[in-house]
Amino acid sequence: MRYELYYWPMIQGRGEYVRLALEEAGARYDDVARRGNGMAAMTRMMDAGKGTPPFAPPFLKDGKLVIGQTANILLYLGSRHGLAPKAEAGKLWVHQLQLTIADLVLEVHDTHHPLGPSLYYEDQKAPAKKRTEEFWKERVPKYLGYFEDLLAANGGAYVTGRRLTYVDLSLFQIVEGLRYAFPKRMKAFERKIPGLVELRDRVAARPNIKTYLASDRRIGFNEDGIFRRYKVLDG
Repeated sequence: MRYELYYWPMIQGRGEYVRLALEEAGARYDDVARRGNGMAAMTRMMDAGKGTPPFAPPFLKDGKLVIGQTANILLYLGSRHGLAPKAEAGKLWVHQLQLTIADLVLEVHDTHHPLGPSLYYEDQKAPAKKRTEEFWKERVPKYLGYFEDLLAANGGAYVTGRRLTYVDLSLFQIVEGLRYAFPKRMKAFERKIPGLVELRDRVAARPNIKTYLASDRRIGFNEDGIFRRYKVLDG
């Protein structure tokens, strides 16, 4: 049986963390909203009003099971596809790290939409500039420094040691996204996170990921997603 992934068809967004896990696992899946009447199907599932309807995409359907929230989906896939430790403590630890990444993703989004998503970027340029300065001065060093320290402490190729988990895939996406949105700032900052840069390269070279990145299944970064490139915010 194929998984069904439901997410907006025009952006990477939060759905990309799920796509990376599915691709690394070699799992069969349909990116439902990217074909036919998939958007309508996605809306119907959210508007079902009964059972366990998801609040928002991404969500994953596996048979009759519907799972929402990126970290929750990855918790499920991690156990099924060897992308998380087998022991309960390890599973919870990796899940905890993914929730931390989710916090970072939200802060990335807030650099260009600090007053909320209901306003256009053009309506909040000055607050966005201020928020971005704080983000790079305080938040990026805190978040990426934390993961850099984990890599060094565990002494392996990946965050938890020698085996890849879905957290490593997500950190790859973080580095890629920051390089796209803030190329100047990120180039200057990368000397402080050599371990994460090496992790990014290691993930990119994995056969399934390499194939995915070269395929049309990988949606390009754009100014409708979470990572947006606005020259004025890049220092």
